Amino acid sequence: MKVFNLKSVIWKEGKYYVAQCLNFEVNSFGRTKKEAIANLGEAIDLFLEDQPKLKLEKIERPEIVTRSLQCANA
Repeated sequence: MKVFNLKSVIWKEGKYYVAQCLNFEVNSFGRTKKEAIANLGEAIDLFLEDQPKLKLEKIERPEIVTRSLQCANA
């Protein structure tokens, strides 16, 4: 069995915390950070059950970048 180190990011959105795995397109949420991370783990497990071959995106030193956006509809 091989061990993979997955990179995730978590942030607060309204009343909930959102957790996103950067290696796979998998997200989840919870009322606390701990719950969001646990739910993300379950979501990743379910995602991997349906994958015949694992394709892991290698993420090195992720960085948050801010970009300004002008929107006439806001």
